[in-house]
Amino acid sequence: MRILLCILLSLHVLQAQPEVGVAVSIKEAGTTHAAGFGFLVATVPEVISPAASDQEFATRLRELEQLKTPVYALNIFIPAEIKLVGATTDEGKIIDYTQKVFERCRQANIKLIVWGSGGARKIPTDFSKAEATTQFIEIARKVADQAAQQGIVLALENLNTTETNFINTVAEALEIVKAVNRKNFRLCADIYHMLREGEPAATLLRCKGYLVHIDLAEKENRSAPGVHREDFTAYLKALKKIKYSGKLVLECRWDNWVAQAGPSRLYLQQQIDQVWK
Repeated sequence: MRILLCILLSLHVLQAQPEVGVAVSIKEAGTTHAAGFGFLVATVPEVISPAASDQEFATRLRELEQLKTPVYALNIFIPAEIKLVGATTDEGKIIDYTQKVFERCRQANIKLIVWGSGGARKIPTDFSKAEATTQFIEIARKVADQAAQQGIVLALENLNTTETNFINTVAEALEIVKAVNRKNFRLCADIYHMLREGEPAATLLRCKGYLVHIDLAEKENRSAPGVHREDFTAYLKALKKIKYSGKLVLECRWDNWVAQAGPSRLYLQQQIDQVWK
């Protein structure tokens, strides 16, 4: 009987629902908690900016300790002025910046950074995509090795073509992740960007073992779930099929954050419950 119980508990863990959080400023942590979100995703500039003084960062650390909703991960990783591809890239500048970010991440006990950074990775018009791809893979390996020393996981995010001209689909991001070939360089699938690019949910079925983070918003206006009644169940079913065990984050444009936060979470949770029943 004890063995059977252990097996049943193990199966339950494998099929557990993804925990839902939200990407907002840490200033909204109180509202985030009241709306029922389990965690939040903040930004590198707000939480651990390398430009902040050590004293300013120490103050921020004290603020993080007092938040009602914990910061699970960060986004807005590399600013647009620090170019990752093209003829004007400065590897030393990149490495200096990321080293400071990772050191402060470790001090803040934040272990995941979503790597979107569309401006930084945008390919210049006079530069080939093939050369940019090689260049990005090489720098990503070095940055991932830096991150590993501080216990940080990086999740490469797909961004639609209105935001950048490089790595626009989950399929493309997956190939980059495989080429970088680092255990702490994984994949973020942003379902909003998938919807904008017409990328099917079936793509997620190829991401098992690589996928560590999901962002989500409605296709129209990047609205919060429920505004336009977007149906995410096809994507959720794909995640369940690959036994996705990461988190799911609402990264939206809010018309009224305080009024929409709770209902949006519940709208999405209903679809999750339907898929995981």
